[in-house]
Amino acid sequence: MCVGVQFFEQPLALRLAGRIPQPPRKNDEGTGSKSRIVNESFTARLKTAALITLGCAKNLVDSEVMLGCLWKEGYRFTSDPAAADVVILNTCGFIRPAREEAEAEIQKLVRIKKRSPGQKLVVAGCYVEKSRALLIKKYPDVDLWTGVSDFNRIVRLVEGKPIVPSKNAFLYNHASPRAVSTPHSWAYIKISEGCSHRCSFCSIPSIKGRFRSRSRSSIIKEARILTNAGVREINLISQDTTYYGRDRGEKYGLAALLRDLLSVRQLEWVRILYGYPEEIHPPLLEVMKEKKICPYLDIPFQHASARILQGMKRGLDGPRALRLIDKIRKEIPDAALRTSLIVGFPGEGEREFRELAGFVRRARLDHLGVFTYSPEEGTAAAALGDPVPEKTKQARREEILEIQSSISRENNGKYIGRILDVLLEGPLQDEPGGWVGRTRYQAPEVDGVVLVKGGSPGRTFSEPIRKVEIVSADVYDLIGMFAG
Repeated sequence: MCVGVQFFEQPLALRLAGRIPQPPRKNDEGTGSKSRIVNESFTARLKTAALITLGCAKNLVDSEVMLGCLWKEGYRFTSDPAAADVVILNTCGFIRPAREEAEAEIQKLVRIKKRSPGQKLVVAGCYVEKSRALLIKKYPDVDLWTGVSDFNRIVRLVEGKPIVPSKNAFLYNHASPRAVSTPHSWAYIKISEGCSHRCSFCSIPSIKGRFRSRSRSSIIKEARILTNAGVREINLISQDTTYYGRDRGEKYGLAALLRDLLSVRQLEWVRILYGYPEEIHPPLLEVMKEKKICPYLDIPFQHASARILQGMKRGLDGPRALRLIDKIRKEIPDAALRTSLIVGFPGEGEREFRELAGFVRRARLDHLGVFTYSPEEGTAAAALGDPVPEKTKQARREEILEIQSSISRENNGKYIGRILDVLLEGPLQDEPGGWVGRTRYQAPEVDGVVLVKGGSPGRTFSEPIRKVEIVSADVYDLIGMFAG
């Protein structure tokens, strides 16, 4: 195993279900913000840790760095918080439901701590960065609070050693210890931190600061480390992946990065996640025609009404977004497109919502996520209040999802009868010889999967990408048989 990265056996649902990384494979080799530090009665004897991650894939990478730092200093991991000397919760604070989830988890872990004498409870991440004083007052039983700037110093924080708090949100590099918790066939690479956009509804810039890109050489080195360890798909993540390099004066930085990634010999798939529509430019579409680059774009349009988008401080209304979609499909005919939308933004009446529903029908996107608007303190949109009733928001969300479900089913039907490359992620439960995988048109954790049936029980593969004939499909998933 290459220095700087080790792998953990880990269910796909790590961050969604709040599961904790399992012990590493045998023979695997290892290579936040102002923090409230409690007394030093906790020493290096704390050698068993449990870590729970909530929120996005970017949070997951930060957690993997914390795990790597702990592992490097001799810590081992348990899936049972009650059995741990130290429990770390990495939170999301982006929207109200995420904060409610984080508080429910804190309450659960506080109850466990009270039954576990000597245990140390650490809460980290975006919610702490956003609302530290509130949380400290509300949960006095938590031993340590740390935000988003000192993930790489987690061992010193846990052991009560002094640090000089970092001023910027932590951004790792290829030399950072990292315990990868996704399946062995794929991994995330976070290429930047922060955001320089000023969307009126979003608190990320106030939590993470301005956009900062990693160096291209660091990303390429990390890609080589991961592929040497068996990774075949890399998913590039960021608050705005298409903005990569702009802070360094590069107009087409992402396209240049993708060109460099083509030279990573064992890398089979590169996927771009989360790109602003205004930044989908010709050089990017040109490099996306390369075989290694997945024909997949995640473009958060957020809405279709020009009036609502103006209030959101976002661009590309419905007609312009449809023209962009047509352009992408003309340049990359088999492109799979995902978007995210917000319903219930202040000022969204029936007319604006009908514009959005019409856009969804015409765009015929492959994958779509819908969120109900949540006013965030400190954002420009907070001054607009929250006039759309929650019941109306939920009804609108369900209507958009219903429209999209029939579109997704039809889109998935086009794959029936085709033989596709499928990246295998693990055995299919309750199906001897079956496997779960994804095509180039499906992103991990947010899209559907391929359920591969009819394989030989106990069969293993030297490489994870296999030919699969798609025999049926539903709204989300494809069903296939090994083609050889």
